[in-house]
Amino acid sequence: MARGGGWLALAGQAVRAIFFGRCPACGGLLPAGETGVCPTCTAALAPRLGGYCPRCGAVAEDPWDEPSLCRTCRERPRPWDGVAFHGRYEGLLRELVLEFKFRGRLAQGRLLSRLCLEAYRRGLEAGQVGAVAPGGLTVLVPVPLHPKRLAWRGFNQSLELAKALGRALDIPVCPGGMARIRHTTPQSSLPGPQRLENIQGAFRADPAVVADRSVLLVDDVMTTGATVATACLALRQAGARRVDVLVAAR
Repeated sequence: MARGGGWLALAGQAVRAIFFGRCPACGGLLPAGETGVCPTCTAALAPRLGGYCPRCGAVAEDPWDEPSLCRTCRERPRPWDGVAFHGRYEGLLRELVLEFKFRGRLAQGRLLSRLCLEAYRRGLEAGQVGAVAPGGLTVLVPVPLHPKRLAWRGFNQSLELAKALGRALDIPVCPGGMARIRHTTPQSSLPGPQRLENIQGAFRADPAVVADRSVLLVDDVMTTGATVATACLALRQAGARRVDVLVAAR
């Protein structure tokens, strides 16, 4: 009887998985007729709408504060024009980034691209200092991996996000717009002060692709901002007219 009951339980799980679907964030079963993210994960992945710097995205402790420029952005310019991000790099959002980036979980990648798309659209509507505001001919350029890192990981997570965004926004994706010309120590393994030095000179942008164009630079996460800043400087040096930054997590 117990063995038969076990088979019945397994059969019931299979039927529920077929007809109910699963949450792409936690893998749990969704209520009948529902698609997308489950209510619990929806709450955990709520977008960051306040308590951040609109120029660089640096987040404050209180998420209910009005967006305001941080001290660094008040004192010196950034090499980008606007920035958009979904949420703080913590909790479930951090888990999704890591699962996609290091374990190749495509469902998490699709969810992250959707969060990026929503962040981009919110950024267009923000109408404030540091908001994304592309104009003229716009191209999507993912932050590139060095060939050695690409061979080890098997895919570039930033390119996958950019391709999904390009399809949704009908904007051309130009992975050849920028190359990583120097193999560096992974940024995540270094303390903040060493990251800018580690990444300097690591990128070269192609003027034939980005000159006189509005570039939307796409990456999965921005922590200290060293990688994004160095990539933006390379795009500027290649003649990009405007550079906006879009990341899933900050």
